[in-house]
This record gives sequence, C-alpha cells and structure tokens, in this order.
Amino acid sequence: MDTILEMRGIQKSFGAVKALNNVNLRVRQGEIHAICGENGAGKSTLMKILSGVYPHGSYSGDVLYDGQERAFADISDSEAVGIIIIHQELALVPMLSITENIYLGNEQSKRGVIDWQVSRAKAKALLAKVGLSDSPDSPVGTLGIGKQQLIEIAKALSKEVRLLILDEPTASLNEKDSDTLLSLLLELKSRGVTSIIISHKLNEISRVADGITVIRDGSTVDALDCNAESVSEDRIIKAMVGREMSDRYPPRTPNIGDVIFEVKDWRVQHPTQRDRAVIKGVNLEARKGEIVGIAGLMGSGRTEFAMSVFGGTYGQDITGQVRMHGKQVDVSSVQKAIKAGIAYVTEDRKGNGLLLDDNIKRNITLANLIGVSRFGVVDEHEEIKVATDFLKKLRIRAQGVTHVVGNLSGGNQQKVVLSKWLFSEPEVLILDEPTRGIDVGAKYEIYNIINQVVAAGKCVVMISSEMPELLGMCDRVYVMNEGRFVGEFTAEEVSQEKIMRAIMRNGGIENA
Repeated sequence: MDTILEMRGIQKSFGAVKALNNVNLRVRQGEIHAICGENGAGKSTLMKILSGVYPHGSYSGDVLYDGQERAFADISDSEAVGIIIIHQELALVPMLSITENIYLGNEQSKRGVIDWQVSRAKAKALLAKVGLSDSPDSPVGTLGIGKQQLIEIAKALSKEVRLLILDEPTASLNEKDSDTLLSLLLELKSRGVTSIIISHKLNEISRVADGITVIRDGSTVDALDCNAESVSEDRIIKAMVGREMSDRYPPRTPNIGDVIFEVKDWRVQHPTQRDRAVIKGVNLEARKGEIVGIAGLMGSGRTEFAMSVFGGTYGQDITGQVRMHGKQVDVSSVQKAIKAGIAYVTEDRKGNGLLLDDNIKRNITLANLIGVSRFGVVDEHEEIKVATDFLKKLRIRAQGVTHVVGNLSGGNQQKVVLSKWLFSEPEVLILDEPTRGIDVGAKYEIYNIINQVVAAGKCVVMISSEMPELLGMCDRVYVMNEGRFVGEFTAEEVSQEKIMRAIMRNGGIENA
C-alpha cells in the first residue's frame, strides 16, 4: 500500500511541559490505523497537530500528506485536503436538526440562500451511508449518543473525507452501538477511506486495526503491522505502560461483614412523563467490605436508579426506603444523601463531576467544605493540605493542587472526582462507569483505590458497561433490565453468559 500520511520527529511543548518528543507516525492508504497509549501520552495532541488545531509553527517536525509536506494553519486547511477529525466531545448542536448539523459551516446554498430541499436530500443519502433511517429533520438532541457519533461521520462524509480521525469514538457507547460504528469503519475502508482511531478498548482495536502505533510519555515506542504479524493485547499493554500487566485486576481477599446500605422497593417515575415508570420496585443491599456490581444494557435504568437514590437528582414521585446500618435515612436532597453517608461518582465527570475551569484543591474539597472551614470560612491552608494529601495518596499526576482540572488527562480527572467524594467520608460509594475513557494503567490504579475503600470497611456499588470489569472486581452482581433487577449472582457464579441470559429472559430475580 502507498503511504498517505507520515509524521516525522514531531515535538510539541506547553510551557515547560514537553507533550510530544520525537513522535513518528506512518499510515498507509486505505487502512484503519490505531494509536494507543495511556492518558496523557500525547495521542490527542498529535492528532490536533495533524488536523491544524495546533497550527504549523506551534510545533517542530514534518507532516507529509499525499507525499507533500503540509503546513496547516487551521482546521479548514486540513479539511480542504480531506482530513476530518471527530473529537471525543462531539461538536453537534442539540437543538438543530440532523441536516442543519451536517451542513453547519458548509451550507448548501444558491446565491447566498440555503437550499433546504437539496440539503435534506443530501443529508438523507448520507444517513443511509452510515446506516441511519432517522428523518433528516430530527433534532440531534433527541437521539442517543451512538446515533450522534454516526451523524458526525455523515458530516465528515459530506466534506469528502479521505483521512478520518476518531478520538475515543466508542468511549460512551454500549456494545451494540460500538459494533455498529466499527462495522461502518470497515465499510468505509472498503470504499478507500483511511481512518485513524484513538481507543483504549483493545478488543475493538484487535478487530479493526491494520496497523498500531503506541505512544508512551510523548514518544513513539512501538509500531505494529497487524497484517504481517500476530499482535496480542498483552504486547500492546506492555508497550503502553512500560511493564507487564499479567493481571488487569489487583488481587483482593474479601472481608465482608454486616449490611451497611439497603434500598427497599425503590420506584421512580420519568422526570417529565409522570405516567412512565423508570425504576420498578428495586431492592439492593451492600455489606461492609463488599463491592456490588450492577450490570445491564444502556437504557436499563442503572444510572437513573443511582441518581434517584443520591438526593433525587433524577425522576419524580420517588418512593421506597433507604437504610444505613438498618436505620431509615432521608435522601431527598443531595445534602441529605451526603449527610447519610452516600457518595455518587457520576459517569459524566466533565459535565457533572468537575468544575473544569477550577483548580484541583477546590474540586477536591467541594463536597465537604465544612471539613476545611473554621467558623464558616474556608481555611485555604487546610484546603491545600487536604488536596496535597489526596494528590499523593491517589497519585494524581499534576504540577500541584493549583493545577486547572480541565488540563488533566482523563484518568487524573477521574482521580480528582474520587478524591472529592472520598473526602466527604462516605459509608457507601456509588461509582457510575468509573473507568470510562481511561487507559489500562490508570484503570489499575482506580481499581486499587476501590479496593482500599472496601478494605477500610466501606461498601462500593459499581455500575459498569464493561462486563469483564464487573467480573474482575465485584463480590456480587445485580443484573438490571427495563428498570428492574432480573438477576443476582455471586462472584463464584457470575459469567458474561449468565448476565446476558438474565437480561434476555427479563424475568424476576434469577439465581444461578
């Protein structure tokens, strides 16, 4: 195959921090090329250089595309030659229609007036290419994240894409939507479109990648040809983290005690449709020293259940009981839930979990300001002391506690969220997708933190769409479908097959 892209000796610094140090990348025409590395390794920075987000002159090294040296000044320069980037945070406008989003900035007009008939017809044809049958007039905000990803690809196709860059495209997708997107990439490959995919999901990379480049600490450490040799996940992991990871889940000897946390006959109605039940009589218990998992497909009600328990942050007409150590507690507001000893780590750390424009110390102390206050006034010295302690204990990689959270990698942002809720000293820690969008090395560190929480006599409720994660970490797993628990298994009993069987049967509680 001919080479469509070559990046040679790329170096990029932000102040005194060197983000990229002599990175090399070679991509062949018509292949799917994966870029792997831990959070903060420099993958996204490299792609922002390629797409013109970081313009020529802000870095050193050479970018060759189609055999010519390129000096992109901005995104429009790279798009003009067919390089399109889809960022992890989708750039769609929820209130606009699919058609309007596809052609935003690239309007189909005659004499300065948008031709809506042509725009809709072209949008419909593009939707068909990516496997969507939705009306081109549908507002994007009414669609699921999986369909939104496909609309981003349709938007790229409207610009006559030749090299498609996808940054963590399946991080927020369920298994079915991920499979649809990967199948589309293979279809685009058959049409001659070259793709670069940044992903932490090694099973997906193994399925679609023709070549893999591994970046560690801002440097290229391995370049693999999947068509010429057999590439194991272990080899990729070793290159990413610089060490063997024979066991992806840290060892733990459970020491399970009495019941700490109970939810009885929990029922929740939809926040805007009062006649629609979302949670339908759920019962759950978690014991001292126990990690309890909740498995289920996207839309099964797992997040809605967790949010409704945590201060009624989802739903209306909420009924049922929450007990801590056998005594009923009031969880009708976030403040009351925290006071009762409950903490909830949201799946959306950037949207709901963190103040991205603020620093580490303020984010860590936010849920327990009284813990760093004297006579109702925040003691800044105590705040710094607490944040510095968590920085060390959770191994948050940052220049200091005044580092802006939005500039941290995903894994380090997740550690800040965990620090915030651990500082509130909860009895039960509810984790919603705790390792989403995090590399394998950072995942292992998060798992160690979870183990430390239960070793201290607390309990953890973990929601995850990654079944191997639930099987590797949990002492017991509930299975949820359509707002009900439809299965419950111990660590010894549980398997991916049993979880899926319970979901498909959609009956009452099933024990192995």
